Amino acid sequence: MVSLFEDQPVLVEISSPRPIKHILPSQPPPDDPSSNPFGKERKQSTCVTIFTALGNHILAGTSAGYFNIIETESRKIIHNSKHSIGNSMIVLLRLASNGRDILSNSTDRIIRTLHIDPDLSSVDLNPDVIRLEVEHKFQDIVNRLSWNHVGFSGATGEYVAASTYMNHDVYVWERSQGSLVKILEGPKEELGVLEWHPARPLVAACGLESGCIYQWSIVAPQKWSALAPDFVEVEENVDYIEKDDEFDVQDAEEVHQRRLDLEDEEIDVLTIEPVKGEEEDQDAFRMPVLLDLGDSESEEEVIAVGPGTMRRKSPGAGREWTDDAKVDSGAEDKKANGTSGARGQSRAKKRS
Repeated sequence: MVSLFEDQPVLVEISSPRPIKHILPSQPPPDDPSSNPFGKERKQSTCVTIFTALGNHILAGTSAGYFNIIETESRKIIHNSKHSIGNSMIVLLRLASNGRDILSNSTDRIIRTLHIDPDLSSVDLNPDVIRLEVEHKFQDIVNRLSWNHVGFSGATGEYVAASTYMNHDVYVWERSQGSLVKILEGPKEELGVLEWHPARPLVAACGLESGCIYQWSIVAPQKWSALAPDFVEVEENVDYIEKDDEFDVQDAEEVHQRRLDLEDEEIDVLTIEPVKGEEEDQDAFRMPVLLDLGDSESEEEVIAVGPGTMRRKSPGAGREWTDDAKVDSGAEDKKANGTSGARGQSRAKKRS
């Protein structure tokens, strides 16, 4: 498929031994010829044409700013968006990888991103439900620059890049916010065709004067800490004083003995060392921790009631009877002893 200069676009079938040419329309036929006294609409030509993802439709932009969707099999215009893009000539169309986002460049120095709904790759497509909406408009308001070439970013299409006319800079916009995020400074020559890498963050552009291809990419910093956990990156150079025996070659037996000595050392796990950079507050509340009950200064006795559970002993527990109490309650003690003895004998009989 090719769009000719000042002529109708042509679709060529090369499946047969002899190529077959088909003329594609640039505008839909008039619905009512009597509505126009001249009997025809404004003459316009197709400037740019591209295939959809599956090739079952053709997207065409005209010199009058019309956007046409042509069915490849029937070669008829099934949708025509009049003045939805603008009255200026459409010089470039790009289709995103998802098949539903379109990027257009017009002579009015405005880059537009458009969204097609529904997807044109569907089999049973109803032309009456096709909707074309303008999502964002990108332009240089200050310098009023023109654009040579535009393109979507990679597989996601989150960014839009464009090369400038009579300039050596590359502009990059973000689609989610609709704002300019970066201006890539290029060589001292005008850039033409611009393309994004399909998967990597890399942009390539061709110089118009020399024909050289220039590339811009993001240099990822090397993470040495992944290879060496004790590696520390410093922003500036640090003077390091080498020890006398730091890089000396030592005997293997001596190194092995040193490791054994380190294993025999007792490690203090109770002492809490202060954290570097934090000042100790004397008035701060700290939870008291008693590791050994024998170190307690309290006069009250603490007993264990379970694994890991301690409580204070009852004040009345373990207190001996006074002499006066023993004299006054002598008879009651004897009676109680007799009763307890009888109960003890009965329990002994049951156990036997």
